[in-house]
Parts: sequence; C-alpha cells; structure tokens
Amino acid sequence: MGIECESKRRYALLLAARDSEYVKKVYGGYFNVFVAAFGDDEEQEEKWDMYRVVDGEFPDMNELENYDGFVVSGSPYDAYGDDNWILELCHLLQTLYSMQKKVLGICFGHQVLCRALGGKVGKSDSGWDIGLRKVNIVKDFSPCSFLETFIETPPALIIIECHQDEVWEVPTGAQVIAFSDKTGVEMFTIGDHILGIQGHPEYPKDILNNLIDRLLNQDSIETELANVARSKLETADPDNKCWQEICKAFLKGYWNPYLSIEQ
Repeated sequence: MGIECESKRRYALLLAARDSEYVKKVYGGYFNVFVAAFGDDEEQEEKWDMYRVVDGEFPDMNELENYDGFVVSGSPYDAYGDDNWILELCHLLQTLYSMQKKVLGICFGHQVLCRALGGKVGKSDSGWDIGLRKVNIVKDFSPCSFLETFIETPPALIIIECHQDEVWEVPTGAQVIAFSDKTGVEMFTIGDHILGIQGHPEYPKDILNNLIDRLLNQDSIETELANVARSKLETADPDNKCWQEICKAFLKGYWNPYLSIEQ
C-alpha cells in the first residue's frame, strides 16, 4: 500500500479565492471544480492537495519537491497588489520556477505568475472581459511538448473569461502563444514548465452566470455588459474539453491523440 501511494502523481491547487456560497452548495468548493477539470480520479494514480493561499496557507517549502505540478487559481484580488499573501505567493512561484516545477496559472494565477517571473501586469484599458471569447492561437510558435501531438493546432478556441486585469508584458524568455481581440496575452509559456491562461478552462457556464449575478449585486459591472455576456452563454459553448486536455497534457506530460476539435 505504501509503494502504491509513493507512485502516485501529486498536485497542489494554490487557491487564491474564497469559495462562493453557490460553488460550495453546488460543487462543494472550488477545489472540486479544479480536480474535476484537471484531475484523473478514475485512474487512482494521482493525489491533489489544496492550499488556501488567499488566507495565508502555503505548502511547506521542504515539501515542494514531492509535487509534480501546481495550479494557481483565479482571484478577485489584483495580481499587482502588495498584500502579504500575494508577495509570499510571488516568492513561492519564483522558487517553483527555479526548481523547474510545472506551474499552471489561471486568470489571476496567469497574471501573478507573470509578475513573479519579471513581467508586467495591470488593469485593462478596455475594461472588463466577461463571457465567451475567441482566443487565437499564434501561428508558427516554437512547439510546446504538450501541444506537439495535435495533428493540426486549432487556429482558435472559445474560452470563458472574467477579468479586468491583464498581462501587459511577459517575462524574459516567455512566449505568447495565444491572443484575442480584447487581450494581447491570452496564453504564454516558458519552456515546458510554465503555462499561463487568462481565461477559465475550469469553469462550467453556471459558475460564470452566478459570478455575473454577484458582480451586478456589487455594482462592479453594468447591466448591459451582463446581458451581453449572458446572451452569448445561451447561444454558444466554450471549448472546455479541449482546454482541459491542454492543461492535463501540460501538467502530466501526455496528450489524448484522439481528441479532435470541430471548428
């Protein structure tokens, strides 16, 4: 039993947001949302841990070597903020980078990963991006191992977005591999161990709908923007299956060769 446990792949979710009442009620918390999206529970070959970094809960630095990969979640906080936990998170990400550990950043995670490694992030001049967005894959980028087995890299994919901050400048050595008409850096990589995605490949549409409700109640967004976002959600779907396979391939070093994308 001990040998089997030792052979399991081990991943950590660095949760930078607190669970909403809706997500707790429907999914049992964001941890379950992420594991459902990026985990392979049916194989019983991996273990996921969670650290609520937003509340100052971080992994022991002596335990970092035991993990195969890390995922940094989205957050309502600014990635360029100087809250103690954000600064500590930046230090952790710098350490993981120096260890060549795989780190996947989602939304805020994408931005704070960029900041920690020397890039620049800030508020978008064009305001909020909420709803479905077509993300264009850069042509002729240097191949990433987690995308190499695509018979043909899709020219564009739809993803759920919910952000008003963005990456202004990627770190030295980083490569932008996706952009949109709203955001210049939708996805970036550094080698095969750093991947940032501005959108939310883990979100089902109902989570975004609830988030739109909460932002409206807080007067954070205008009704017109909310209505446009909801209208798109009713008539189209994000390419979540493909996005999640990309994330799994990155974290775990494999790809589903039978995955096909209908454009």
